[in-house]
Amino acid sequence: MSKKADIIAVARAAKVSASTVSRSFNHPELVKPSTRKKIDRAVRKLGYIRNRAAQTIHGIRSGTVGVIVPTIDHTIFAELIQSVSDALEEQGFTILLASHGYDLQREYALTRKMLEHRVDAMALIGTAHAEETTDLLQRQNIPTLLLWNHGARAPFPCVGADNAETGRVIGAHIAALGHRDVAVLFPPVADNDRASQRLQGVEAALAEQGIVIHAPFRLETRYSVEAAKDAVAQLLEGRALPTALICGNDVLAWGALHGLRKAGLAVPQDMSVTGIGDFRGSRSFEPALTTVRIPARQIGARAAAMISQALQAPLEQRQSVRFAPELIVRETCRRCG
Repeated sequence: MSKKADIIAVARAAKVSASTVSRSFNHPELVKPSTRKKIDRAVRKLGYIRNRAAQTIHGIRSGTVGVIVPTIDHTIFAELIQSVSDALEEQGFTILLASHGYDLQREYALTRKMLEHRVDAMALIGTAHAEETTDLLQRQNIPTLLLWNHGARAPFPCVGADNAETGRVIGAHIAALGHRDVAVLFPPVADNDRASQRLQGVEAALAEQGIVIHAPFRLETRYSVEAAKDAVAQLLEGRALPTALICGNDVLAWGALHGLRKAGLAVPQDMSVTGIGDFRGSRSFEPALTTVRIPARQIGARAAAMISQALQAPLEQRQSVRFAPELIVRETCRRCG
């Protein structure tokens, strides 16, 4: 692990004085934009965290763990956040929570802010992050855990499900029911490794049965019930309709169910619908949603235990924990034909 950078190193890399670097942090309006850009490039390159070394007293912790999620809208990560928070509270820690809105550059900025607030550990969602975020956390040598996803090549230990496998589970279920005309409703996959891996898994499972998802049946929208309703309305304007619709998570599936009902179509008689996640409420829908369960509470509890352990001894990659996705068959799917 390389030595942590200090303000002198930043000044040398930016070819300015240390006082200029300090002024750029504290009074940026007094520093020329071109100089601020040079300083910012040096800060990113060196992984410098302002005042962290000076603020931290050996042997004393802040008692906080930084948790950054893509969104706090809806219920996508609600159970995970709550379980992490509850379990860490039992260990005497509280979480500092932020969301980056599926923007990995914003995630980098939030990571810097949390490190400046002297969090004792960090937890991020997914395995794909900006290189400078990963480098920053490694340079600061702070315990870091990746939640929700599991990946063999992840830059830090992770606790979660294999999202490609999750996609394969639901894709194989739809194929086994005899559906050939299959549509998918997913969010944009850029900067979202969960969605991209799930979609790849769905496509792989369908392809094994010779099923291809044609362009008109590839729907993309943000994670929102209202947006999903709009996407389904556009799908129904097409000449041909699919017999099954696989959604990237339960929130999109909820919107799809509303949209189909509004159009006068019955589920599953006219179209089968699936989700991913098994969020709270999916069982109570009428009809109840067929989905794939990702055990958010168990993931959160295990993650909190690992974070607590990491503050006593460094985490190792082999400590990663993989949870198997579970197919939950309910009422929104039926055999085709």
